[in-house]
Amino acid sequence: MSRALPKYNKRRVVFIGGAAAVVLSGAVIAGSALAGTPDKSSTAQSARTLSDPGTISCPDVKSQLPAVPASAQAEVDRNLTLLDTQIAEANKRLVDTVGQGGANFVQNAILGPLKDKRVSTIDRIAIAIGRQGTKPTGLDSLATCALNAGGTDTGTDTGTDTGTTETATPSATASATDAAGGTDTTTAAGTISCPDVKSQLPAVPASAQAEVDRNLTLLDTQIAEANKRLVDTVGQGGPNFVQNAILGPLKDKRVSTIDRIAIAIGRQGTKPSGLDSLAACTLTK
Repeated sequence: MSRALPKYNKRRVVFIGGAAAVVLSGAVIAGSALAGTPDKSSTAQSARTLSDPGTISCPDVKSQLPAVPASAQAEVDRNLTLLDTQIAEANKRLVDTVGQGGANFVQNAILGPLKDKRVSTIDRIAIAIGRQGTKPTGLDSLATCALNAGGTDTGTDTGTDTGTTETATPSATASATDAAGGTDTTTAAGTISCPDVKSQLPAVPASAQAEVDRNLTLLDTQIAEANKRLVDTVGQGGPNFVQNAILGPLKDKRVSTIDRIAIAIGRQGTKPSGLDSLAACTLTK
């Protein structure tokens, strides 16, 4: 009797040990299953970022052009190539900025600036054709591009020229980066400062005065809009948001407007050169 008891106990220990092993292995399996379960919030966040950042689609400009005069063909072709380059750069940026900014980041930092660049480039195409023929109209409608696939961009383009004041003084809190790359961590959004164009112009022919004045007013409008946007977008995006979404697009608009001023003067005199150097603006405290 005393010899049977140890055998019984031994079997019991083995049985209990086996049950424990089953329980432990079950826990390991369950733990592994839980560890392999993706977090829904992280999956949603990476929808545009990792598996498919999306691509940018723009209307085709070349197919919408009228007959191009031979003397303008080279300039038109150069600008058509530039349009393709701009789309390629925007698509690269779409990948490089994965995960940055809020819901409106793509619109503010990529699609908006791309539209401004395309407006300027398409305008140069129309001007080149118009020098030897009838300048085509309505091509600006081809400037707006869209984000396809991978993620949804809910922002809308609101960059219309409606203001008239040259500068505003925002007072909201911001963390931004100026054109030189320095982070602005002051308690004010700051103001945008741009070189004065009017004082750098040569004598303006009387026949061009109205057009020049109209574009000088537009430059003031663009600065006012940029200052308003500086306040409205406080706290959005990463450290380069101000440069990418405000100063960059503003420069593109100013390049186009300054170019129109130079062309207007050049129609009746010598077209001024070097005015594009006045396009870049900075963020001041």
